[in-house]
Amino acid sequence: MLNIAVMGDYDSIYGFATLGLNIFPTGDDPEEAAKTLRTLAEGSYGIIYVTEKLAAVIEKEIDRYRERVLPAIILIPGSSGNTGKGIESVKKSVEQAVGSDILFS
Repeated sequence: MLNIAVMGDYDSIYGFATLGLNIFPTGDDPEEAAKTLRTLAEGSYGIIYVTEKLAAVIEKEIDRYRERVLPAIILIPGSSGNTGKGIESVKKSVEQAVGSDILFS
């Protein structure tokens, strides 16, 4: 069975632990965050939620997994608010799968 992980700053992700998800607080070091993502992606995690703020810092690492079925890397807003990157990422994935923009935004 695959696990679910949540990565980001502690204030944004600690609540997910009450839902039984594995949380991985990250600091300001992009290399350490990228290493954590690689470890999770190559391990037993099928879904990895990443805060939008952290995703902006490790975007190249996330792109390595964009074409793969697993793990699904999903961007979520953090405690600092919504940047719109999560919606943009989902829209891009839908456009790729369907072949056109279905939201017309």
